[in-house]
Formats: sequence, structure tokens, C-alpha cells
Amino acid sequence: MVTLHVWRVGRSDLPRVLPRMAFGPRWLRATDGVRFAKLLGTGTGTGFGPGDVDPTRWAALTVWTSAEAAAGFDDSPVGRSWARLARATVRLDLRPVASRGEWSRRRPFGDPAGGRVTGRVTGPVLALTRARLRPRRALTFWRAVPPVAAALHHAPGLLARFGVGEAPLGWQGTVSLWRDPASLVEFAYRHPEHRAAIARTPTEGWYAEELFARFEVRAVTGDRAVLGWTGDDDTETVEGGHA
Repeated sequence: MVTLHVWRVGRSDLPRVLPRMAFGPRWLRATDGVRFAKLLGTGTGTGFGPGDVDPTRWAALTVWTSAEAAAGFDDSPVGRSWARLARATVRLDLRPVASRGEWSRRRPFGDPAGGRVTGRVTGPVLALTRARLRPRRALTFWRAVPPVAAALHHAPGLLARFGVGEAPLGWQGTVSLWRDPASLVEFAYRHPEHRAAIARTPTEGWYAEELFARFEVRAVTGDRAVLGWTGDDDTETVEGGHA
């Protein structure tokens, strides 16, 4: 069981956000039923680089031992703390269907399907990429990002996208939501800009650590505008995620 909580706050709330980001990770990891957790800053999704930071949106990605444990998040110290601050919030319930690589030297989602999108997933999917950049290769990486980000913006089947990061520089990733697995695969493996970036990765050596994961979207609860939702406001699109 994996959840992604995303909160929208006001720009004037930043002084109250910083203590939550400083102490929240330890509190979140200490929450009953948590196996792995990260508090994340986000970006607008237009460039996925250092200038893309969005100080009004923050997120928590959590791996739980059970759905019952996940249901207790709102009553946890971290959940209550963000609820007092947030002007809008949304929660995504996710099931891992593919994962490869490591995050903080762990495989938080196991290794379902050996990194491949499989199973009877017919509805929305979420793609998560996360990397720790090598400092000497960061500039080259950021120069390679704009064409991919521009192509992603117009990709058919895209519902939402934004950047995520554990730190302003060097610890970065992306979240993208797609109407169905076919839309994700079409962009990831057939779009020329994205394929070119994938081909450069082994030779450029951008990453000291990397992880790529795909999830079935089981439910979206709350204000989808927090995600930058661009798809139709169609509940069946989300709830019809598996046959």
C-alpha cells in the first residue's frame, strides 16, 4: 500500500513549512505502519530543474504495511500538522506494478515485475522517477531536461505532472499521471526526445542513484487541482483502474 499526499499552501506560509520539512521526515518514519517515507518539495513541472521550484506545494510519499495503517495518516502528528496549514489537499492511493533501482539504498516498492509494467491495469497509472545527481554531471543533465519537459506537456493521455525533490539541488525526480498504461508507454519509449534522453543516460553518467517506478492509481481523493490536473474531471477514469 503506497500513498501520495500533496498539499497546497500559501506563499506566506513558507516559514511554517520549513520546520515541518526539517522534523517531519523523522516523525513520519516513526508513524505506526510506515515502512518507507519521504517528505518532498515539488516543482511546477515546466522544466524539472532548479528554477522550477514551487514553494506552495509539498508532498509525502509513504509505503505502508497495510491499508488500515494508511487510513490512520490523517490522525498522525504529521497528517494533523499539514492539515492545519494546507489550503487544499489531495491523496492518491497507489499499488506498485513495476519498480527498479534504489532510493536511499533501499528498494521501497520491492521489485514487482522486474521493472516492467504488467498485470491487468487498464486505468490511470502514475510514473515516479527519482535520482541523486552526480554533482559534476548536474549541469549537463539540466541542459538535457527542457526538450523532454516540453514534449511531456503535450503528451496524449497525460493527466498531471510535476517535479519532486528531497533538496533544492541534486536530489530530484518527477511524478506524472497517465490515463492508461498505453499512454505512458507511448511517451516513455516512443517519443523521440524522451528516447534520446534515455539513450544518453548510460554514457553521461548523470545519476549516482536512481529509481523508476510505476503504480496503478486506485483512488484520488481531494482537490485534483493541487496536482495540476489537466484531464477530464471524470471519477470513473480513476476508479476504473483495474479489471
